[in-house]
Amino acid sequence: MRYIDVENLTFYYDKEPVLENISYHVDSGEFVTLTGENGAAKSTLIKSTLGILHPKHGKVTLSPKNDRGEKLRLAYLPQQVASFNAGFPSSVREFVTSGRYPRRGWFKKLNAHDEEHVKTALKAVGMWDYRNHRIGELSGGQKQRIAIARMFASDPDLFILDEPTTGMDDVSSADFYQLMHHAAHTHGKSVLMVTHDPDEVKAFADRNIHLYKDQNGKFACFDLHTDREKVKVKEVTHA
Repeated sequence: MRYIDVENLTFYYDKEPVLENISYHVDSGEFVTLTGENGAAKSTLIKSTLGILHPKHGKVTLSPKNDRGEKLRLAYLPQQVASFNAGFPSSVREFVTSGRYPRRGWFKKLNAHDEEHVKTALKAVGMWDYRNHRIGELSGGQKQRIAIARMFASDPDLFILDEPTTGMDDVSSADFYQLMHHAAHTHGKSVLMVTHDPDEVKAFADRNIHLYKDQNGKFACFDLHTDREKVKVKEVTHA
């Protein structure tokens, strides 16, 4: 089932086109990465897809339903989400537990099922043993992991992640990629993840959408798994 469908999206900063005629899609049950050189407007594309930024032209469709016919639940993890200062008052467990409230309602008491989700999420990112620590006491990588745990606790159908492994070591990053692969392939979740290092995640992802600069200096978009050879042929033809 198609959860994201973007057609001919064009975005301007002031009067300068940044993205032009970008089309891509993400289906349920797949883990898709989004890559591109520095300045390739990857975050801009994500924000335009979510409606945080408003494109000049094009059509963006987010499915209102998941593949079970229920309301689609979406979780977005922006860059630098883990910039908590030392005075942040919550414990790790309290912070991650707050991810369950949108499902239950802010004034409804959480039940054992909710608590199990929180425990599972913290264990999945290796932070269960830190559950009673104050967030301000954690390292940058640990803060990033509990932000991810909070997102997992909300149990979304669609994950949209902007460089989520920033601050993590190689082992933690690999564990996270395996976790996202498992979420997509075992639980039918959909994952769209911006990454600056496609090589370290390619063993886990199903597809890689790449933003690249064309001969006119505009960023275009292609799926590396299906269109890469076409692009190479075109470049050889022009040579």
